[in-house]
Amino acid sequence: MRVVLVGPPARRQRLREQLPIGLDVVADAANVAEARALHAAADAYLIAAASDSDEPPLIESLTLRETQVLELVADGLSNKEIASRLGVSDETVKFHLASVLGKLGASNRTDAVRRALRRGLVPL
Repeated sequence: MRVVLVGPPARRQRLREQLPIGLDVVADAANVAEARALHAAADAYLIAAASDSDEPPLIESLTLRETQVLELVADGLSNKEIASRLGVSDETVKFHLASVLGKLGASNRTDAVRRALRRGLVPL
């Protein structure tokens, strides 16, 4: 799996040292917006979260599409608007959003955005 490491340099380095075999780091970025701008051929972003964060670590990283959906939710778009923007169905957006909620341990859209902002997954 190809990944982009996201976060401050020191945290990215600690994360890099803990990566399991089979993950190929294709790029590094300070934040998700910068990672997206790289247009790296990656399957997921790995976020090097702060060790003092009260958020538990992600068990599974968000995919690129899940990150796109989350950013659009953070921008205040409805599922229908997100579907239109991404060229997918409403059901596909619901599927991705459900996956995001599960991965972040969030109970709803607002909680997902709050948790994502605390982790640096979406820009303000």
